[in-house]
Amino acid sequence: MLRQFAVVAVFGTVLSVSSTAQDAGVVTNASKAMGVTDLKSITYSGSAANGNFGQSKSIAGPLAKTTITNYTRAIDLTQPASRATGTTQPPTIPGAPPPAPGTFNQNITPANAAWAQQLEIWITPWGFLKGAAANNATTRSQRIGGKTYHVALWSPAQKSPGGKPYTLAGYINDQNLVERVETWVEHPVMGDLLVDTSYENYQDYGGVKVPGKVTQKRAGLVTFEATITNASANPANIAELLTPPAPQGRGGAPGAGAPAAGAAPAPPAVVSQKLADGVYRITGGYVALAVEFKDHVVVLEGGQSEARGLAVIAETKKTIPNKPIRYVVNTHPHFDHASGLAPFVAEGITIITHENNKSFLERALNGPRTLVGDALAKSNRKAKLESVGDKRVLKDDTHTLELHYIRSLEHSDGMLVGYLPKERLLFTGDFNVPAQGQPVSPAIATLVQNVERLKLDFEGHVLVHAPNPDRPMTKADLLGLLKGTQ
Repeated sequence: MLRQFAVVAVFGTVLSVSSTAQDAGVVTNASKAMGVTDLKSITYSGSAANGNFGQSKSIAGPLAKTTITNYTRAIDLTQPASRATGTTQPPTIPGAPPPAPGTFNQNITPANAAWAQQLEIWITPWGFLKGAAANNATTRSQRIGGKTYHVALWSPAQKSPGGKPYTLAGYINDQNLVERVETWVEHPVMGDLLVDTSYENYQDYGGVKVPGKVTQKRAGLVTFEATITNASANPANIAELLTPPAPQGRGGAPGAGAPAAGAAPAPPAVVSQKLADGVYRITGGYVALAVEFKDHVVVLEGGQSEARGLAVIAETKKTIPNKPIRYVVNTHPHFDHASGLAPFVAEGITIITHENNKSFLERALNGPRTLVGDALAKSNRKAKLESVGDKRVLKDDTHTLELHYIRSLEHSDGMLVGYLPKERLLFTGDFNVPAQGQPVSPAIATLVQNVERLKLDFEGHVLVHAPNPDRPMTKADLLGLLKGTQ
């Protein structure tokens, strides 16, 4: 229970240790006060918003919000299962046309066994109390901001990839209402990621207390919020509420139902393509670039997962043997581009990133990783980071690699591109080629403006998100995107 003690110590002073009977009494009293004792299912509705955690312009926030109207959620606590739906309106990107409305569709069933899914049921006030009653919760008294809370702590049966149990901590006020629930989930960048959900403005719906305001934070950033205006306990049509609509047409409506059963497709083969002497394009996922210097190697882009990071490291060592990888360049810190960094850190490789990202990545990669069980957690190493302002040059007798900051980019305020002047190669992340008939992202115009400002003379353009697996683009291809000729 060391982790549980740590939970309490973060937020205030422990006033007392309760006996087993008192532990049960706290949960029982809260369950009675909130009408949870006989609650089997619930549905509620209102409006909501999602924050784009890990994909924001500034990686440290604030997060742009996608609004969700007609938000409805149903939860069956006996399975457990949950379904939430609504109409989404993503934020407009400056310079781009307003995005079309979409559909919010979150389905959680017992088959979604990952804690990242299941926690969304157990952190609700009703799920938390049901779990606390079934899992021998312990309680502590704690003062926060001049108020005294009973803090109930319990762990589900499932274990994390790191072998540690997950933990939930619920803060119960003097009215026996659950004000906040915390839990932790494994994350490839953040390590043990805190998920903190608060509940306010409780109202009574048929004897069950339902919060009027829900706010969820991850790593201290608001990632979800909802205003609840209606609710119903034990709805007779709970099975219908939990059932996604049948697929429409031959291909089915996007997101309409659960994916078809079957084995996950095998990851693409990792392949190295020589672009110039000592310069290799590594495919098989997010494209990486390996550059051979006199006594070391620099890799650009660690990839979107631990598996991809490990694959890039292995392919680099195979392609350029007997030279250590000294640096990995993080093009930008969005989680799909930073989730492969941990295995590089585990090998003692230094990360180079823009100065706007450095402190965030240091905190994230050097935080506790007891739940993750990845290569970094096992290595016991700390991340080493070096930053870039507007420009940094890595150079010896064999190669020159320039790293340039992309100014005024709406997508990320910490974007770097790599440029090899001798080889006339440009390496970029997230400046994607649109599908046929789709509009060109405003990011492409920003990239071209920066290329012209920096006077980068290149022929080959290597993209992290490649247009196809066989070739890089050219400068003419990039300019053609703006002219509508590519």
